[in-house]
Amino acid sequence: MATLFDIVTVTSFVGLVLAFFQFSDREMRTLMHLMLAGIVFAVANQVGNAGYFILAAGLILAGILFAVLAIKR
Repeated sequence: MATLFDIVTVTSFVGLVLAFFQFSDREMRTLMHLMLAGIVFAVANQVGNAGYFILAAGLILAGILFAVLAIKR
């Protein structure tokens, strides 16, 4: 973990795992939605490491908002 995006995206992914086990109904549909958010975090990490900081920050925020909406549902 060498860059800021590595730390932020891995921390966000750990948050997804904790949210799934603590706050969800543990259904397959919720897991699929959170897997999509995890993929967004992975893409944001790669984009951020490539130098596109604004796009990566937008993807991270979008992933977090999507995960919050998936957990609330």
